[in-house]
Amino acid sequence: MKRNLLAGLVMAAFAAAAFSANAKDTAIVGATIIDGNGGAPIRDGVVVITDTRISAVGSRGAVSIPSGAEIIKADGLYLTPGFIDTNVHLSLYGGVRDRYETMAKYFSRENEIVLEAAQIYLKYGVTTVRDSYGVLTPLTEVRDQIAAGKATGSRILAAGNIVGWGGPYSTSFGLYPQRDVTRFQAEVDEAISLGAGETLADMTPEELRVAINKYLDRRPDFLKFGGTTHFGEPTYIGFSPEAQKVMVDETHKRGLSAETHSTTLEGIKLSVLAGVDLIQHPEANSPRPMPQDLIDMIVQHKVICSMLVSSITGEAWERHAKKAADEQKKIDEAAKKGPLPGTLYDVRKRASDTQAGFEIRYQNAKNLIKSGCISTVGTDNYWAAAPEFQIDPKPDSQSHGIGTLMAIEGLVELGMTPAQAITAGTKNGALASRLQNDIGTIEKGKIADLVLLDADPLADIHNIRKTHAVMQAGHMVDRSRLPEVRVLSPVPK
Repeated sequence: MKRNLLAGLVMAAFAAAAFSANAKDTAIVGATIIDGNGGAPIRDGVVVITDTRISAVGSRGAVSIPSGAEIIKADGLYLTPGFIDTNVHLSLYGGVRDRYETMAKYFSRENEIVLEAAQIYLKYGVTTVRDSYGVLTPLTEVRDQIAAGKATGSRILAAGNIVGWGGPYSTSFGLYPQRDVTRFQAEVDEAISLGAGETLADMTPEELRVAINKYLDRRPDFLKFGGTTHFGEPTYIGFSPEAQKVMVDETHKRGLSAETHSTTLEGIKLSVLAGVDLIQHPEANSPRPMPQDLIDMIVQHKVICSMLVSSITGEAWERHAKKAADEQKKIDEAAKKGPLPGTLYDVRKRASDTQAGFEIRYQNAKNLIKSGCISTVGTDNYWAAAPEFQIDPKPDSQSHGIGTLMAIEGLVELGMTPAQAITAGTKNGALASRLQNDIGTIEKGKIADLVLLDADPLADIHNIRKTHAVMQAGHMVDRSRLPEVRVLSPVPK
């Protein structure tokens, strides 16, 4: 009862601080500050915010609170930086079965859908997201509205297309035979590829230089290219070493980061040597374990590893373990009747049925972390079908907002301490976003993106789900109103 009363008072104080027209300084007093740098927490701490930025941080006795500042009493609470997800999908794209029906019905409402997703992330304390594949035009339009204060939502950085791939109904992305693509599917592909699709794979380096700059003129925040193909075995190299170097260099000239989707050992190596800043889901190069020399190369080049953690830990691991055991039992029973077929197709099918690649991914992630790679969480979270079309419920681990928190929890399962996992989900995410001077830690001069928690995440990382309040750029977020308009998200029961 006492905690509920305290919670109400703190929420009211946050609201007063955010919406008082005369308030220039705000002081959060009494919380345990976990600053995102990985060091010891500051007990009974004070954070002073002037307008949108942090102007002082320290223990209560070491920080001078400005006269007239709005005081927020946060005794018993825990303060972290806003969380950052380095691989999300805010726009609606692709899909078969019920997701195709959703695409056809809702594609004209992409701006609303992007904003809806950004608001769901913000509700969970994820104050910045990097969208690494989607429809660039609505993504940048909503990004600019949020940045200008005309809309509420997580800060958005968007790549648009994965350069060298087509849209979701292309051969390169979705294994679609082009003779079977409908007019609607072709138009969706064009809206996503924006001239930076499959034709780039056939260009000379100089032609590619022109094409990349033309795409960068569309104002993506970073460039992601297909270092390898998307789905299936075998997986092929997407661009030559020279072509990859051209894309990376032209992106760097604009002060932007370049990243790769590379899911073979040689594909990852070529992208690292080309100078990429980040690898999306580097652990996902099954069916091969990642050798130590490649891991060492990633660490030495300081390439950021955006880990697809939420799909291999927690509830995802539990689902895998059950399915793998059930399928292995079937295989064992079949083997009692005689030798199993030994064709490559049959070997791959058995590996797929038992999800053998899952366990390789899990071990790869553990080895990358143990070796000291710069890790972030990149959930790949996407929109499921609209409620009226949904056949199979989507797991929380791949849902906006909650999936990011589950990924941070999963890093602990993979070998990190809670403090390291929080750093990965905050400071390292800012580094991946090239915003380390502005966000990611609770330090003087940084933008006041903050999350108050009701319980200690260093004692139990799952306490990051106990969100008490969220502040973005010095303003309290009214979480109860988010998302403001529901298009694809179900109404909570």
